[in-house]
Amino acid sequence: MMKKAPTDRTGEGVVVIGAGLAGSEAAWQLARRGIPVTLFEMRPLKMTPAHKTPGFAELVCSNSLGADETTSAGGILKAELDLLGSLILDQARRSRVPAGKALAVDRQAFSEGVTGALTSEPLVTVVREELREVPQGPAIIASGPLTSEPLAGSLSRLVGEKLLSFFDAVAPVVTAESIDMTRAYRGGRRGLGDDYINCPMTREEYEAFQAALASAERAPRHDFEKDERYFEGCLTVEVIASRGVDTLRFGPMRPVGLRDPRTGEEPWAVVQLRQENTGGTLFNLVGFQTGLRWPEQERVFRMIPALSGAEFIRLGVMHRNVFVDAPKVLDPFLRLKNRDDLFLAGQVTGVEGYMESTAMGLVAALNAAALVRGLEFPAWPRETAIGSLLGHLSDLQPRSFQPMNINLGLFPSLPERARKRTERCQKHAERSLEALKKFIDELPPLLR
Repeated sequence: MMKKAPTDRTGEGVVVIGAGLAGSEAAWQLARRGIPVTLFEMRPLKMTPAHKTPGFAELVCSNSLGADETTSAGGILKAELDLLGSLILDQARRSRVPAGKALAVDRQAFSEGVTGALTSEPLVTVVREELREVPQGPAIIASGPLTSEPLAGSLSRLVGEKLLSFFDAVAPVVTAESIDMTRAYRGGRRGLGDDYINCPMTREEYEAFQAALASAERAPRHDFEKDERYFEGCLTVEVIASRGVDTLRFGPMRPVGLRDPRTGEEPWAVVQLRQENTGGTLFNLVGFQTGLRWPEQERVFRMIPALSGAEFIRLGVMHRNVFVDAPKVLDPFLRLKNRDDLFLAGQVTGVEGYMESTAMGLVAALNAAALVRGLEFPAWPRETAIGSLLGHLSDLQPRSFQPMNINLGLFPSLPERARKRTERCQKHAERSLEALKKFIDELPPLLR
């Protein structure tokens, strides 16, 4: 089922605000379909609290884009984006660094690849300027979780409801040579690969660390970040630690499947380090997003035995995230319900995660292309990961809308129950990719 676009605007271009993952993907997909794009990016004229460079698609949280096999919901989403010719996924594969079954990237190489592709595209005009007001359409707002206050205020007035916020955070990074490998060992869970460096702790070491982390001084927040609501999918490590002595051991410091080859035993707790760059000279602390004061971070994280002499080349930063109450604000095509020429994309829609944001950029681009060409809006199959995310954004059932990563719970039920998770994922993947291929085949030529 498709819905007819209201007017034929053939010949018009599209304004895209923000050159993050979603905005970069949207600009690329529009240009691929012969539609001129004016891409606004305020950096470096105006920086955010988390960004450090003027590059497009700069990753400010983890350098991992998640699982890369169809035995997970995230892998299914990537398989769909592969079929749809995603720029972000293509550049991620080109700048890949070892991370087991996950897709992790060299941040700098990844950003440079995306920036180069868009700045060399004749149909994309890049404007380094802050847009302080929502523009006339057709336009896509993909300004991300750190939307500037003037633009956020303009959007808030337009939708008629207060934008919500939660806190997102960046994990610290250490140099490889400063890791004490006499107190650490390489290995993946259950002996799968050796891409991760594991920093074990005894019970005594762990409990001292947990207590120090829970009581450490947190960095002050700006006035606009005073809201204490946390998004459960991206809690800071100190918040997890404050919820109980064992919460870290059942979360980011879970030792299951990480036997120490020197003892043959699983340690009491483990901090995992993941390669950060292509050269393998930098590693980040997996799951250790934090908002502690910087001196506190160095003090507490050096209580990890293998990191007692670590060189921290980047410390954690906590920052605001902004998103709309999608079921009330957006129609099924990512348009504002009171502006039929204005689309949202990325995390501002209420999805969470790098690839989820990318997917919403792609969806917004196809819908904007349909608007410009006077075509029907594509209706994404509900069986796909993309269709499932769109279903979450349209779901009026939750009492309090919250951002969501792709997960199997969002997919429609399978006709036959599968006992094992991997088998269930595989069946979802087969159904999803079959539906997506049919969807692509049925798209009008101008939208392919």
